[in-house]
Amino acid sequence: VSFLKCLLIPAYYSTDFEVHRNWLAVTHNLPLSQWYYEATSEWTLDYPPFFAWFEYALSHVAKYFDPKMLVIENLNYTSRATIFFQRFSVIFTDILFIYAVRECCRCVNGKRAAKDILEKPTFILAVLLLWNFGLLIVDHIHFQYNGFLFGLMLLSVARLCQKRYLEGALLFAVLLHFKHIYIYVAPAYGVYLLRSYCFTANNADGSLKWRSFSLLHVTLLGLIVCLVSALSLGPFIVLGQLPQVISRLFPFKRGLCHAYWAPNFWALYNAMDKALTIFGLKCNFLDPTKIPKASMTGGLVQEFQHTVLPSVTPLATLICTFISILPSVFCLWFKPQGPRGFLQCLVLCALSSFMFGWHVHEKAILLAILPLSLLSVQRAKDAGIYLILTTTGHFSLFPLLFTLPELPIKILLMLLFTVYSFSSLKSLFRRERPLLNWLETIYLIQLVPLEIFCEIIFPLTPWKQHFPFVPLLLTSVYCALGVTYTWLKLYVSVLTERISVRQKAE
Repeated sequence: VSFLKCLLIPAYYSTDFEVHRNWLAVTHNLPLSQWYYEATSEWTLDYPPFFAWFEYALSHVAKYFDPKMLVIENLNYTSRATIFFQRFSVIFTDILFIYAVRECCRCVNGKRAAKDILEKPTFILAVLLLWNFGLLIVDHIHFQYNGFLFGLMLLSVARLCQKRYLEGALLFAVLLHFKHIYIYVAPAYGVYLLRSYCFTANNADGSLKWRSFSLLHVTLLGLIVCLVSALSLGPFIVLGQLPQVISRLFPFKRGLCHAYWAPNFWALYNAMDKALTIFGLKCNFLDPTKIPKASMTGGLVQEFQHTVLPSVTPLATLICTFISILPSVFCLWFKPQGPRGFLQCLVLCALSSFMFGWHVHEKAILLAILPLSLLSVQRAKDAGIYLILTTTGHFSLFPLLFTLPELPIKILLMLLFTVYSFSSLKSLFRRERPLLNWLETIYLIQLVPLEIFCEIIFPLTPWKQHFPFVPLLLTSVYCALGVTYTWLKLYVSVLTERISVRQKAE
């Protein structure tokens, strides 16, 4: 996998490459008090303090490659040495991800009968994680440090599965101060730690034994959270800069959707509003002069108003996210089901926040796909859900790589990973029911003509000049249907499983 990443060094890189170069320069040259105020570049520092310190540490290695990359005013600086350093820094920090995958594989039941090692759940899981298509293209072509961050998350998951609760809590607390998007799965961690670590025993029916509550364990968890938070945010609290840091971390004025629409509920909502607007104009129900000028299909990061449907506010998305997460959290509290229940809740929290969150990036689908990999090798029903989500979610990332040289690369890597996922999981559960029904199979097959139309046919038509956003809109809306379906199917699966367990207990 690492050799493959090296082959991708000369590939296209996005504006995130300049984002991280600028952060290297800012943290290297300026005092701590100016990190979250500096605005020479439009790509200001908007990650939590631990990630800023991470960039600071990298900058002291970067100066030996090319000191000019550390000059704040050198916007869009891309010397050969800069490219090599940034690419290799991602590959090197992926060592943590590799170690985390190893620990996760130790948590999976590998006793399922297999003819050879290639059919063992642990080997299949290792491939699904290490060769994950989405992570490969987002980190090693598009450019980001998600492998390092997901390494922290998977390692914390592994530690909880191994009942090393304090280690797991510490790792997750540290992760939150590296990238705050992981706060979406914090409810799963919080409830599971309270249920499994702070209550040391259950009644015979699985309900809580309230007398087993450990104040010491709660205190230890609280100390971990407070100490990590103090280490991260303490200096900025002392400087009186906490409001500035928070304003950078949560920029609500960026709009409901990212420039590349994430395939979630709001993509469907936007598409419905657009369709109703067109219908209203055709039937003279709407006044063209009163339609908002900021278009949601402009491909820009900006605030806009819906035309027909009610406009969505950050508070509305927060309420929707909270309501969609609640059932999974209740299931984990009342019927925890051990590490498996925790993983189910974690995936549902990630998917729910992806479905209803404010300004969700399409890359956030990996927050659900990677932990779902652990469930996919343990039960056929979860494997089927995984195949739909991973195929749809990965396909929705295609618009990130819009340059022609990367077209065969992304298609080949996607095909390799998808074929392996289907063949390995089908072989693992060959004695059980089919992983997908005929309707699900047809839906996934339709991704092929969609890709042909978006990448080959549409660019040759005159529509490209007038409606350049159409391929992205079609991709987002079609993939949103698949992501929504898997979210609902996983929720139904979890709820029916809990009901079944309760009936057996009774």
